[in-house]
Amino acid sequence: MTSKGNNVQLNADIRNEFTRASRRRIRQNGGIPAVVYGSDTESIPVSVNLKETTKLLHTGRSEVFDLQIQGSDSVPVLIKDIQKRDGNVVHVDFLHISMNKSVRVKIALDYQGTAKGTKTGGILQIQETELEVEGLPGDLPTTIEIDVSELEVGDKLTVADIKLPTEITLHATGEEVLASVIIPRAVEAAETDTVDEETDKEANETEDQE
Repeated sequence: MTSKGNNVQLNADIRNEFTRASRRRIRQNGGIPAVVYGSDTESIPVSVNLKETTKLLHTGRSEVFDLQIQGSDSVPVLIKDIQKRDGNVVHVDFLHISMNKSVRVKIALDYQGTAKGTKTGGILQIQETELEVEGLPGDLPTTIEIDVSELEVGDKLTVADIKLPTEITLHATGEEVLASVIIPRAVEAAETDTVDEETDKEANETEDQE
């Protein structure tokens, strides 16, 4: 992987074998089987370096970069899909894009801040780690920042709470829950037991008075 101005470039080799053994051999040699596809082009099977590709995965799927395909010109691409097995990347789909056409990609959610409810015994529960958005490649955010600092115990943060630029379309329902602050089950159970004990005590006192 190299940097060319502000653009990152990743080298890719054409794959001519498509057997399980050939894919295994690529991985054993430090590579990843991959494919490049787009609406106006035929799919191109390639392989890329695992170490260099992993660096790109950390920047987010909405990062546009140049894929230098063996024996061809470089093409602008996005990472469309990542397949993993036992936590290891085993295949990557690259989407050949046009900077003038909208694309749909999944963007990672970056939760920021410390929820107020966690300071009083609550637990921040993350239910979504990414959302699908649509927009021109140059307008796509690397991540979607979400501030959870004002969440109290019992509060929920939904898709409707997210504010994005008007040029970005979010493909999700407003009611979808992204994060919430909940009471730990052990604490909830203990509180329930306490209420039950107090209720039983009150009932016994009433019976004694009668």
